[in-house]
Amino acid sequence: MSGQGIELKELHWMMDILQNIDVGLVVLDKRYTVQIWNGFMENHSGIPPEDARHRQIFELFPELPRDWFKNKVESVFLLNNRAFTIWEQRPHVFPFRNYRPITGTEELMFQNTTIIPLASVDGSVNHVCVIVYDLTDAAVSKKRLKNANTKLEILSRTDGLTQLNNRAFWEECLQTEFKRCGRTGTTSSVVMLDIDHFKHINDTHGHQAGDEVIRHTAALLRNTVRETDIAGRYGGEEFVAILIDTNVEGALVFGERLRRRAAAASVIYGGVDMRYTISLGVSANTGSRTHSDWLAQADQALYRAKQTGRNRACRAD
Repeated sequence: MSGQGIELKELHWMMDILQNIDVGLVVLDKRYTVQIWNGFMENHSGIPPEDARHRQIFELFPELPRDWFKNKVESVFLLNNRAFTIWEQRPHVFPFRNYRPITGTEELMFQNTTIIPLASVDGSVNHVCVIVYDLTDAAVSKKRLKNANTKLEILSRTDGLTQLNNRAFWEECLQTEFKRCGRTGTTSSVVMLDIDHFKHINDTHGHQAGDEVIRHTAALLRNTVRETDIAGRYGGEEFVAILIDTNVEGALVFGERLRRRAAAASVIYGGVDMRYTISLGVSANTGSRTHSDWLAQADQALYRAKQTGRNRACRAD
């Protein structure tokens, strides 16, 4: 076989590889007109090469962000250097549907793209090649891992019975808030609350009924705090709320609102209508040396509320 025949055969092989390789290949000129459109692009767009060639890429994909894409491509023409896009920054350049069986929950294909300059024999760059990689499997796996880690993080700071913040997390938040108040000169308050006569509820109706009362109280607390506040379970039948940028008078208003809601509610368990009340202690951060002192003052106010008749809110001295 002559040298020319071998070269033609190798060229045929190369063209066959480019058509069947599992990445998208698009060659564009400076007018953004398609010159080459391989099998990957045809299979995922539904546009055959004969319909894609000599048409502008923006005509084929009207939803392609024109200014953004032009900035990417023109930098390649100008600098004779590669440009890249990754799915974390832009999920896809071409809106191809995702047909993979395992990651089929995603509607569109996640893509990385590389735009490379194609130099002519005289060294000028009049064409670029856009290479499209299907990263759907890797992207979905990474998103699932991130979601799993997020769920684990939430579980690690959540009380299992009440779904409020657990003690380790809210106490860390309390320490952070105490430092912030000291740095900015602002005032925040802590509210500690306790279910009155909780042992009697357990002894009379059983521990599962007691758990239902705890969950009910947690729901009342969750629905009473603001989005910026922090609600948590101290332990047993005791709870804590950290009221951000709230003085002691505002905290007493909050406590009274929560107390009335608890007193007016009823918990139905096992066909029994259970009524209960709560007692609360309120303390602002002013005058506290540490976040532990701040919490202890609210605890002392709660103790005074218990000693003076329950079903009331008391402020720290």
